Amino acid sequence: MAETRVRQRLTREERYAQLIEIAWQIIRQEGTEALTLGHLAECAGVTKPVVYDHFTSRSGLLAALYREYDLRQNRKMDEALSKTAAELEARAAVIASAYIECVLLQGREMPSLLAALAGTPELEKIRREYAVDFTEKCRTLFAPFCEKPLRDAALWAMLGSAEGLSWAAVQGAISEAQAKAELQRVIIAMAHDIDALIA
Repeated sequence: MAETRVRQRLTREERYAQLIEIAWQIIRQEGTEALTLGHLAECAGVTKPVVYDHFTSRSGLLAALYREYDLRQNRKMDEALSKTAAELEARAAVIASAYIECVLLQGREMPSLLAALAGTPELEKIRREYAVDFTEKCRTLFAPFCEKPLRDAALWAMLGSAEGLSWAAVQGAISEAQAKAELQRVIIAMAHDIDALIA
């Protein structure tokens, strides 16, 4: 990562983006355990106080990476949805594809990031916020195709399916295409309130 050691005068926002990018590089190349604020500062060519000013702690840095991943996933979904017909099957396909692709893009980095954050207040707060945002986004998207209001339990079951299928695809237990197709099926079943959702 020698190319990242050159000092640059960046705005606060640019420096934050640079640190996030380099943090992902460290995880990808050296593993999550190698990601410390000191090592990040060294790789970014800045002093430790600069990194601490942005993240305050290692848990704060890991939480920031999770948020960045979540924002990227939402942007990908929103962009694809803006080009999609207002039809159940089409919207379900977009949500399924965007979710699976975003997880696969991050590969094995996300599971190790989540493992490093496990049990921290930061992770619980972020995952709760993400889950609520995602399920409410799906409620809004699919409500027009439902004969009755979507059940909260069905939305949470769909999220659990998305997480499980993504993990299986990352592990190679199923293909990307299988994960997308199955998640689309689950979403459509949820919208139709099919009792056989998990059959």
